[in-house]
Amino acid sequence: LAPSTRYNTKLKEQGSAGLKARQLYLLFSAKAKVAMSRFEPSSSINYEKLHENINIVRRRLNRPLTLSEKIVYGHLDDPAGQEIDRGRTYLRLRPDRVGMQDATAQMAMLQFISSGLPKVAVPSTIHCDHLIEAQIGGAQDLQRAKEVNQEVYNFLATAAAKYGVGFWKPGSGIIHQIILENYAYPGVMLIGTDSHTPNGGGLGGICIGVGGADAVDVMAGIPWELKCPKVIGVRLTGTLSGWTSPKDVILKVAGILTVKGGTGAIVEYHGPGVDSISCTGMATICNMGAEIGATTSVFPYNHRMKTYLEKTGRGEIGSLADQFKDDLVPDKDCEYDQIIEINLSELKPHINGPFTPDLAHPVSEVGAIAKKSGWPLEVKVGLIGSCTNSSYEDMGRAASLAKQALDKGLKCKAQFTVTPGSEQIRATIERDGYAKILRDVGGVVLANACGPCIGQWDRKDVKKGEKNTIVTSFNRNFTARNDANPATHAFVTSPEIVTALALAGTLNFNPETDYLTTPNGEKFKLEAPTGDELPSRDFDPGQDTYQHPPAESSSVKVDVNPASNRLQLLEPFDKWHGKDLENMRILIKVKGKCTTDHISAAGPWLKFRGHLDNISNNLLIGAVNIENDAVNKVKNQLTGEYGGVPDVARQYKASGVNWVVVGDENYGEGSSREHAALEPRHLGGRAIIVKSFARIHETNLKKQGLLPLTFANPQDYDRIRPDDKISITGLKSLAPGKQLTAEIKHSDGSQESISLNHTFNETQIEWFKAGSALNRMKELQ
Repeated sequence: LAPSTRYNTKLKEQGSAGLKARQLYLLFSAKAKVAMSRFEPSSSINYEKLHENINIVRRRLNRPLTLSEKIVYGHLDDPAGQEIDRGRTYLRLRPDRVGMQDATAQMAMLQFISSGLPKVAVPSTIHCDHLIEAQIGGAQDLQRAKEVNQEVYNFLATAAAKYGVGFWKPGSGIIHQIILENYAYPGVMLIGTDSHTPNGGGLGGICIGVGGADAVDVMAGIPWELKCPKVIGVRLTGTLSGWTSPKDVILKVAGILTVKGGTGAIVEYHGPGVDSISCTGMATICNMGAEIGATTSVFPYNHRMKTYLEKTGRGEIGSLADQFKDDLVPDKDCEYDQIIEINLSELKPHINGPFTPDLAHPVSEVGAIAKKSGWPLEVKVGLIGSCTNSSYEDMGRAASLAKQALDKGLKCKAQFTVTPGSEQIRATIERDGYAKILRDVGGVVLANACGPCIGQWDRKDVKKGEKNTIVTSFNRNFTARNDANPATHAFVTSPEIVTALALAGTLNFNPETDYLTTPNGEKFKLEAPTGDELPSRDFDPGQDTYQHPPAESSSVKVDVNPASNRLQLLEPFDKWHGKDLENMRILIKVKGKCTTDHISAAGPWLKFRGHLDNISNNLLIGAVNIENDAVNKVKNQLTGEYGGVPDVARQYKASGVNWVVVGDENYGEGSSREHAALEPRHLGGRAIIVKSFARIHETNLKKQGLLPLTFANPQDYDRIRPDDKISITGLKSLAPGKQLTAEIKHSDGSQESISLNHTFNETQIEWFKAGSALNRMKELQ
C-alpha cells in the first residue's frame, strides 16, 4: 500500500530512499500493489498481502475477526506461526512506516545513529511541531522558533538526509494532521513517537504511539513487539446533530472508561452511527483515545474516508480500498472483550476536567458543578485547534458561531486563540475567510504547531499560582500542562463549545438554552454551529515545507557539538552485573497521579530533549512526595538533608547507590516521551515499583534496561516507607510469568518480603541483561 499522496493530484515523496521527487504518482500492478519507497522492494505491503495474512489467521483461529485484529494480524511477521491470545501473547509485527515529532525525534535519531545502521529500513518522517512557543502570533512565533532552535532543526534536517528520513520543516504543521493528510490510509500500520498517533485511526489505520526506542527497532528493520491487544467495541447508533460534535463521543467514552480503562486494548468504533461522522471527526475521536490508555482506536472504512482521500489527492487509494473493503471492516458476529453503546442522537455536548481528561460533565451542568466545587467560573482564555481539533470542519463550525456574534456586534469576552493543524489547513481557512472571522471576533491565529496544548505558551495574563479557568479543544488537561500554572483549571471540550464559552466569558453558559447580550442590550441565542466537512474547492497546500532525503547521502555531515547544551551523543548504559539488586534506596514514594508530565515535564524543558544529562534535571520534579505532600523535595537518606529529586538522584549515583521509585496506579500515563524512562536510568535508577503502569511507559522502561514491576498485592504499596532499603531478588532466574521478591529493610531494623509481578517476555529479558534494547541490538549485529 502506498503511504499517502500530497497535494491534490500529487504524491508527496516518502521519507526514505525510493521514488525521486518528480515520480509522484501511485503505481498499480495487476496484483493491486502500490509502489512503496522502501529499501527492499520485496517488503512492500499491499492489500493483497494483507488479505492473504488475514485469511491465514482466520483459518487458524476459526472465528470472525474484528477490524483491529485484521489490520494487526495482517501485519504479523509470521502469521502462520505466531501465537495469538488477546491480552497475553506478544506479537511480532511489521509496521508500514514511522512518524516522529521533533521533540522525540532528537533522541530517536541519536539512538539510531548509535545503532551504526546506514539507512532506515521503512519509510520514516520527522515533523517539526513541538518546539514553537506561542507568544504573539503565528508568523512572529515561527520566526523566533527557527532562530532559537536552529541547532536542533539543523541536526534533525541533516540526520534525516543522512539516514533516509523525510523532514517536515517548522511551520508545516502538527505531526498527526500531516500524517492524516499524507501518510495514513485504510489498513496501514504506522507507529509514531507521540501518544496521539492514534489520530490516524480516523482514516481506518492502526496507528500506535510508541517511544523512540521502539521507532528505532522498526527503522532498523527489526520486527516490532506488541502485547496482543484486547478489543473494546464502541457501537454507535443514531446521528450527530446540532451542538453535539465528534469530540463529545470521546469525552463521553473517557468518562465511562477513565484514564486507564483502555489500557492494553484497541478501541474499535462500529455501528450505523459511524456514517454520520466525518473522517476528520473520526480522527478527533481516535486521537483522544490516548487519554483512556488505549493502545489505539480505529474506525471501519467507509465513504467518508474515501471522500477525504479524494480531497487530499489520494483517490486512487480510495478506489483500491473499495476493492478490499471486506478486509477493512469488522466481520459480522466478531467478538469484543467489552461493548459500549452510545446513541449519537441522544448524546449531549460535554466538557471534561479540570486536571484530568476523564472527569466528564454535560455542558448544561458544568456551571452548577463549578459553583459547588469552587472552580473559577470566569473563562480567561478559550483555545481552539491542536492535533485533536484543527480540521477544516472544526474551524468552519467555530467560525459560524463567531460570525453570528460579529453580526450582533459581539466579540469574545475571554482571550481566544486559534491553532491550525497544518499549513494546508492554515492556507485554506485564510483563503475561505474563516481565519479573518476568527480574528475579527478577537482571536489570535497561532503557528501551525502544538503550542499551548503541550505547554509551549508564554502566557502573560495570570501569575503563577493564580486560580483561573481556561477551556480548550485539546486532548489533555493535567495540572500545569498548558501554562505551567498548577492553579489553572483546564477543561477540554469541542471547538464549538470553546468558542461559545469564550464569547460568554463564563463556564456557567449553556449555548443550547442560554442567551448572550449584545452591546445594545438585545438578548440573542446562538444557533447551532454549521460547517462544511471539506472545502468546496481543493485544499490550498500553502507553502511547501517538505524536504526529501537525497538519493546519495554519503557526503551529508551530522554534527553534534560536544559543548552543546541542546544535543548530546549517547553513551551505552551499563549491562546488568548478573546479581540481585541489593539495598537500593527509595528516591521518592509518589503519591497519587504520576503522568509523564510529572516524570519529565515539557514546556520550557522541551529545549533539552536532545541532551539527556540536561533534561534529567527535570526528573520527577512534578511528582508529589508522600512523605511531605511536596513536589521536588525528597530526603537524601545518605545525608539527612532535603533536596530536589534530580539532585538527590545525582548524589546517590555519585555515591554508587542504586535507587528505585515507588508509585501508584497507572504510573506514566499520558505522553509517549521516553525521556521519562531515559532519565531515571541515566541518574542511577534500577527499578520502578508501582500498582500499575500505562502501556507505553512500561515498554519504554524495559527498552532502557530498567525493571518495571508491579505489586502482586496492591496494598503492599502502603508497607513501603520512604526511608526503607529494598533488595530485588530472583533476578538470576528471571523468566516470563515468574514473580520476583522485594526484601524490605525498615529503618527500625524490621524486615519483610513482598512479591512483585512483571510482564517481561524472553526478548525483553535480554534487553535487561544487555543494559538496554539498543545494547542488545548491537550485540546481535
